[in-house]
Amino acid sequence: MTISGVGVSPGIGQGPVYVLTVSVPEPPEGATYEGEADQEKARAHAALEQVAGELEARGVRAGGEAKDVLAAQALMARDPGLAIGVDALIETGTAAPRAVYESFGKYRDLLVAAGGYMGQRVVDVEDVRDRTIAVLTGHPVPGVPTTAAEPYVLVARDLAPADTVLLTRDVVAAFVTEQGGPTSHTAILARAMGLPAVVAARGATALRPGVRVLVDGGLGTVTVEPSEQQVADARRLSAARARALDAATGPGRTADGHPVPLLANIGGPADVQAAVDSGAEGVGLYRTEFLFLDRASPPTREQQRDAYRAVLEAFPQGKVVVRTLDAGADKPLAFLPATGREPNPALGLRGLRMFRAFPEVMTDQLQALADAGAGMSDRLQVMAPMVSTVDEATWFVHECTVKGLGSVGVMIEVPAAALRSKDLAATVGFLSIGTNDLAQYAFAADRQVGALSALQDPWHPALLDLIAAAVGDHGVPCGVCGEAAADPALACVLVGLGAATLSMSPAALPAVRAGLAAHSLAQCRRAAAMARGQVTAAGARNAARAALPGLADLGL
Repeated sequence: MTISGVGVSPGIGQGPVYVLTVSVPEPPEGATYEGEADQEKARAHAALEQVAGELEARGVRAGGEAKDVLAAQALMARDPGLAIGVDALIETGTAAPRAVYESFGKYRDLLVAAGGYMGQRVVDVEDVRDRTIAVLTGHPVPGVPTTAAEPYVLVARDLAPADTVLLTRDVVAAFVTEQGGPTSHTAILARAMGLPAVVAARGATALRPGVRVLVDGGLGTVTVEPSEQQVADARRLSAARARALDAATGPGRTADGHPVPLLANIGGPADVQAAVDSGAEGVGLYRTEFLFLDRASPPTREQQRDAYRAVLEAFPQGKVVVRTLDAGADKPLAFLPATGREPNPALGLRGLRMFRAFPEVMTDQLQALADAGAGMSDRLQVMAPMVSTVDEATWFVHECTVKGLGSVGVMIEVPAAALRSKDLAATVGFLSIGTNDLAQYAFAADRQVGALSALQDPWHPALLDLIAAAVGDHGVPCGVCGEAAADPALACVLVGLGAATLSMSPAALPAVRAGLAAHSLAQCRRAAAMARGQVTAAGARNAARAALPGLADLGL
């Protein structure tokens, strides 16, 4: 039996399974306390500080990237806004454990709604929450063995940094999680440790503890009870893949020299180093939500300017595409007044619609971008999320132009925009396709509902048709910034459809670079045509891979 997921740290690892189960119970709803409110508040604050200190100490012991990761978690525990929320609940009679649970829940929901990079921080929030509740209730915090007779494969729903930073290759052979993504801390720390890792592996926690598995962090597979031949073949394939990825350097291009700039999706300055190390030629999606989430007041223009300029300075030769604030409805911001309950938030006041509703926030962000791009305006590009009509695009271009922002584009995330991309192209300087939301709206399938995840498959021919319509023949460059571009096979198909640039998580760049370099533009176009000629996502994937023989040779 083989479980498939997403490979986020290449290499081969094998060993017995150790399943990590999280068992800090949720404090009962309606729980109250005895005594004075101030004493209960002090108890909550002390627990949060204890957790923060323990995380910092663990990070210092681990060093390297782990130190920074755990320092960031410690800041969550010390967040003033969180303390205010806990205190407010305690004032109403809520016991400290429940107050902590509910206060962290608000931040968790914001991250889940944000999705992408921000969504992969959820496990960090949950870990700090559970550790604090454990301190308050005297419940033991689950951990992982730091010694073992032989290296084991650590399997979990998801892994918090504090669970893994003190582990070594002598103890752990690989990581496997049911959740997470390429930018989750499981992925980041696994790569830093040089350990194979597979995330989004459904059903992994159902594996019997102690059963032997083979983990391929390049292919994203977990083989249960592998034969000796399977292990030997996997090791040979992994070595060949590593050599191929190391050999693929320089700007993105096809085998016959067609240029395809490969860019990184980032959430802020903290993500820049990983992008640079992976050979990103610039930034194709700078998600600015990270500056606004978890704040009682909006960031100042100066704070925004510095965050934007830091990324521009990191790519002196490449472009940086900044998406303006994508908030509202399912991503509420604490400092904005509530707009009322919406029956379907995914179809509500969000993205550019929210941006227009709060002109003071819009003005500050656009001015901060203009200030950051002073002297670098040839490389700074600004785009709006959730654009549906030409009127919206025209309004956004005008507002940017007034602020001195010259290169202005819009995202293609709704079918209406994809189908009328030619009209939009007459108004803006570039287009960028967000495949995650485009799939959500094309299939009427909320991306937050796990039961509908099959309808989010970017290989579906209907979605490929919409991407082809968005790219069109309008003469305006159209890139793809959804994580669909992180699949080497799909990246070739996207280029075959006419995508001008591809943007993805930094970890995916080497494999995509190698995949493109192994095929001509004509092969990419043939793969795209073959995929669109199918009727299912699986059929499209198989047909495209059959037209891209270089992927198998590379072990991708």
